[in-house]
Amino acid sequence: MKQPIYLDYNATTPVHPEVTEAIRPYLESYFGNPSSAHLYGAAARTAVEKARAQVASLLGCYNHEIIFTSGGSESNNMAIKGIARQYRSKGNHIITSSIEHPAVYEVCKYLENNGFRITWLPVDDTGMVLLDALEKAIATDTILITIMHANNEVGTIQPVREIATIAHAHNILFHTDAAQSAGKIPVNDTGADLISLAGHKLYAPKGVGALYIKEGVQVEKLIHGADHEHNLRAGTENVALIVGLGNACELAARDLEENAAHAQKMRDLLYQEIQADIPEIRLNGHPEKRLPNTLSVSFPGIDANLILSEISSEVAASAGAACHTGGADISPTLTAMHIPFEAARGTIRFSTGKYTTEEEILRAAEILSDTVHKLQTKERNQNSELETQNSELKTQNSKLTQFTAGLGCACKLRPQALEEILQAFPTTFHPDILVGLNESDDAAVYRINDEQAIVQTLDFFTPIVDDPYTFGAIAAANALSDIYAMGAKPLFALNIVGFPTNRLPIEVLKQILQGAVDKAAEAGIQIIGGHTVEDPEPKFGMAVTGIIHPDKILKNNGNQPGDVLVLTKPIGTGILTTAMKRGLLEPWNSGTLEPWNKTLVTMLALNKEAAEVMQSFPVSACTDITGFGLLGHLKEMLVASNMDAEVYAKNVPLLPGTEDMAAANVIPGGTLNNFEFISPYIVWAENIPEFRKLILCDAQTSGGLLVSLPESHAGEFVKRLAGQGITGAIIGKVISQGEGLITVI
Repeated sequence: MKQPIYLDYNATTPVHPEVTEAIRPYLESYFGNPSSAHLYGAAARTAVEKARAQVASLLGCYNHEIIFTSGGSESNNMAIKGIARQYRSKGNHIITSSIEHPAVYEVCKYLENNGFRITWLPVDDTGMVLLDALEKAIATDTILITIMHANNEVGTIQPVREIATIAHAHNILFHTDAAQSAGKIPVNDTGADLISLAGHKLYAPKGVGALYIKEGVQVEKLIHGADHEHNLRAGTENVALIVGLGNACELAARDLEENAAHAQKMRDLLYQEIQADIPEIRLNGHPEKRLPNTLSVSFPGIDANLILSEISSEVAASAGAACHTGGADISPTLTAMHIPFEAARGTIRFSTGKYTTEEEILRAAEILSDTVHKLQTKERNQNSELETQNSELKTQNSKLTQFTAGLGCACKLRPQALEEILQAFPTTFHPDILVGLNESDDAAVYRINDEQAIVQTLDFFTPIVDDPYTFGAIAAANALSDIYAMGAKPLFALNIVGFPTNRLPIEVLKQILQGAVDKAAEAGIQIIGGHTVEDPEPKFGMAVTGIIHPDKILKNNGNQPGDVLVLTKPIGTGILTTAMKRGLLEPWNSGTLEPWNKTLVTMLALNKEAAEVMQSFPVSACTDITGFGLLGHLKEMLVASNMDAEVYAKNVPLLPGTEDMAAANVIPGGTLNNFEFISPYIVWAENIPEFRKLILCDAQTSGGLLVSLPESHAGEFVKRLAGQGITGAIIGKVISQGEGLITVI
């Protein structure tokens, strides 16, 4: 498979071939501990000290002022926390900017939560820190100013020399994060007292960095142990990576002007090519004072994640906004620069490097322009003979998940926003509305007469799998689930479709609909109508109508103390579908797709049999597990019932591969939002790792039913489920009346 054109050099750079050769001897042969006195140790120490001199030469400092770390994040932590703790007796005020990298921002937030006072300086619309604001922010208890050398998103280069002068005039220490600037522009005249470097930003390996600490500056160390690195960072030095960093710094100094000129030429060519075809684009950052390789542009009116999804197999770049549940989180940098929302959500960062070629730039610009024009086009030429001829081929090659920024139910609106909006609407009082807007149930219920009530639900989402037929079937199963969760029988369904006819052939929609028709037939109903609109992203779902006796409705507010909680499907679909979209599942389990196959089977399975088993038991409450995750939907049940419950984490069934992917931080945005939303309602046992907490909040698509019923019936219920081929699991218990608190043990 041909590799995409790499235009993300600000994220990471490939290791320079000369650096690889410099490292090789320390990987292929035995070498000693640099702290050992024997000859092997002496050779390792010599290599480390040579690297220290190479880094020092790039920064224009003394060798002993360089401390090796594991990367830029550790360097920033060591500098900021180290100064804060060392000089706490002199003050607790730290000044930083509103556009810092998370490796600085999160450190400052941590200190702010632990008694330090943080001032977040504003920037102008080019991303430049306002020096007047800096002067005004300085107080008698200010001990540190930490401002990045150059911004990682828009490339704006900060006036660090002026900042250093201001800091020193007030006897304040100044730290700068130079991870983005080192190797691209000179970093030997910043005037800073502390400078952070990251190896993977300047053609060195990942996992190594350095911190410059000016002679005389005291820093309290974070890692305790032996007296390595001038007694400032305990731990045996990683000789191979340190050698790589040193060599990379030497090469960066040697080739700085040449590399910078080439990167800027490629950057400017890319901008010229894009602007020539899309003149309405917006350039972000300072027009002149920015990194030579960084290009941040906005495509107003188009979600950057849609663009990147479409070009991801051909061009690698980064968005200025992160997609979560159906929306976009604008980056703090773009927000601080007051970039209008419509432009910010369409912002992409491209960054060039020493290996970028003119051919790659021209091809990338062509791909980008074609994609943007497709997304901007409201109508496609249905009579295009070429398009008709290629329709079948396009259908075969269409990977639906590449046409959307999010997956399935993980793109639901954030529960925080939804809850706030719905609270503003009036409670429904009509006597025949048995379940309405003011309740958190799965469907609406309207009484027709004393014997019949209509149950209606609507559910749709973006593709969660690449195959159109399978997507349609999963979406149908998901929509039907709400009917089953209410204890009702489905009668018929209507389609709801959003489809990008300018991006996908109509044959894809035909396959989606066929998958839904077949799944509806499995449920014993027909799809008898629907509505279709043009949409930049493919979306599909169904409005399902069912029927139930008014006295047999299963709401989610009937939990009783002592009830047992039974789950009818394993969870993990959000994490595993995200892993699949990122191409991470194929190598799993010796190259098999076992986790993916199990995930598909789970999402395709109707909750029909589980619902039928429920009819024979005194079920107190029921809901299905979808976008808000297991704990999110359980929280809805408990709050509606005024109950508290406990969940047995180890009893919750997981799809194969879920733990591996979650532990590797493959977490969809919807899951993170769920975790944030339900945190006030959860008490976690101390032994539960963070990744398992996230799994319990994972946004599910076509998940199972969560059934609450008396403990005396739970065993037989699980047995009856097993008789239908359903693995029911007792995952918790309703404890007592309360306010929706969940204790996870």
